[in-house]
Amino acid sequence: MPIAQEPSLTFQPGGAAGGTVTADGTWQVHALAHRKVIKALSARLDQAHKAGNAQWDLTAIDSMDHIGAQLFWQAWGYQRPASLKLAPGQEEFFKRLEATGKLELPRTRTHHMDWVTTLGGGILHFAEHLQGFVKLIGQVTQDAWRFLKSPIRGPWKEISANIFHAGFQALGITALVGFLIGVVLSYLSAQQLRNFGGDIYLVNLLGMSVIRELGPLLAAILVAGRSGSSITAQLGVMRVTEELDAMLVMGISHGFRLVLPKVVALAISMPLLVIWTDCMALIGGMVSAKIELNLSARYFIQKLPDAVPLANYMIGLGKGAVFGMLIALVSCHFGLRIQPNTESLGRGTTTSVVTAITVVILADAVFAIVFNGVGF
Repeated sequence: MPIAQEPSLTFQPGGAAGGTVTADGTWQVHALAHRKVIKALSARLDQAHKAGNAQWDLTAIDSMDHIGAQLFWQAWGYQRPASLKLAPGQEEFFKRLEATGKLELPRTRTHHMDWVTTLGGGILHFAEHLQGFVKLIGQVTQDAWRFLKSPIRGPWKEISANIFHAGFQALGITALVGFLIGVVLSYLSAQQLRNFGGDIYLVNLLGMSVIRELGPLLAAILVAGRSGSSITAQLGVMRVTEELDAMLVMGISHGFRLVLPKVVALAISMPLLVIWTDCMALIGGMVSAKIELNLSARYFIQKLPDAVPLANYMIGLGKGAVFGMLIALVSCHFGLRIQPNTESLGRGTTTSVVTAITVVILADAVFAIVFNGVGF
């Protein structure tokens, strides 16, 4: 097997004629693979091309492939020089390069009004989700009426199972977070009230903030992250495994057997979790008040009913029920829209949790506006 000669390039200046460029050796990919060889040849090719109308003689080249021809073609500025001598068989390479033309990567056209297209797409995407969410609410309403007309044939087992998973199993995390929030809020409030001599108002501040706002909101956020993601993932897996399609084939309604039990279960569980979270937060605040301000637990318990009117307690329970239904609806909405692939499952679960928390905060703001003058 003949040994490949190293490719070389000789440039002889020729004054006004532009000089002569002679190439020899092996101009194939295995001979051009070394970085030093490519770097040296590219420098010589650029020098020869800058000389102007040089005469190019490639007849001394032993062998050439498309890579070698492409190297010359780039040095010539993607067009043949005026004077070119080729060996037999080399003409085919340059004919192909001429027919191909200059290869360029496609450029993305940017326009100063592209933001309008992006905004319009986002609005249409939001409108599509809103339409689907409204349809889901209507379907749940119809299923609830069907359930009320014939409660004996209702999905009681599904409701009971969802109450257990979304309510009972969430008692531990809600108790821990509620207790710690109560300790932190009581401790920070005591530091400020002590400066103004208002130690006795700690019960008012802690009771109103926990029972009316923090208790329902904390419970809803925890349930949205814990149970909401579980609901979306469950429906998504059923979509991936084609269980949802099988239910439709058997004539089983998704809304009556999957969505309605979750909505009812969270509407029942959330007010109970709100009561539980409120109690643990108040206990945490009571412990912190005893340590910081030396307020006895007996004084705290006696003062709490007068500091927090009953209307605030009812508003908190109402928030819990509404937040629970919203979390269930949002989670089911995104769960039923998941495509039968794992990427869509992960993306849909993440979007469901973020959307559920956002909807809960928006609903809390609506409650604050509507019941602005109630309970004070």
